[in-house]
Amino acid sequence: MVPWDTSVAVTTMEVMAMINDETKRKLRELNIAEIIAGLEIQQSNPASLALSFDERMQFLVDYVYQEKYNGKIQRLIKSARFRFPQADIHGVYFDNRGLDKNLLNDLFTCQYIDYHQSIILQGFTGSGKTYLGCALGKQACLNQIKTRYIRLPDLLMEYSDANLIPGNQKKILNRYSRIPLLILDEWLVSDISDSELYFLFELMERRSDTSSTIFCTQYRKDDWVKRLGEGVQAEAIVDRYAYTGFWIETGSKNMREYCSKL
Repeated sequence: MVPWDTSVAVTTMEVMAMINDETKRKLRELNIAEIIAGLEIQQSNPASLALSFDERMQFLVDYVYQEKYNGKIQRLIKSARFRFPQADIHGVYFDNRGLDKNLLNDLFTCQYIDYHQSIILQGFTGSGKTYLGCALGKQACLNQIKTRYIRLPDLLMEYSDANLIPGNQKKILNRYSRIPLLILDEWLVSDISDSELYFLFELMERRSDTSSTIFCTQYRKDDWVKRLGEGVQAEAIVDRYAYTGFWIETGSKNMREYCSKL
């Protein structure tokens, strides 16, 4: 192989000529096919021919990095399964809702996830809990943090169905325990059976002090123990989350009605 002489100007066309089909195949196999696209972009731009080799290399590395980052973010958002994947901080409506904007701006930095803290979004139906939860979750994805949104009734149904195959319930418990940010919508909207309470207790116990959870619920903290069926396990869940997380009331404004008039 001839040593690379950086003192010799190399045009983008010459670089492209060096990348034959076999080289392209290897780049794709190494999962860095973005290099091919980056060089093709340079080749189609006459202005790039006037750049030095170092400048073109810098632009190529920046392009590949941005493409890799964008791809990862899109995969995180897709795997999160948000109810409102378009939700983001810029779409949060603050006027006449009583929301603490300074607190929410702090939470959108995602530092609470670093400290394994949790958030409770509490308000009546239509007050914007789910949208706000998805916006917080999407911001976590933008910070490259694995996130999962799920309605509590769907999670409990998934756990119940797993009972049909030995060992599957344990797998579900392990899977949801390891997610850095879990968004539980419609928290306590339905009655909880003893087996479901056991599952929630184990899940919350494993997630406590190791990860963050966002609860979207209609119920105030004083109602949680009753909705969970009371008892030691119910009290333990409430003690770990209802009294220690960031409690945010989503206000009295019906956001569903408001948005329908826009």
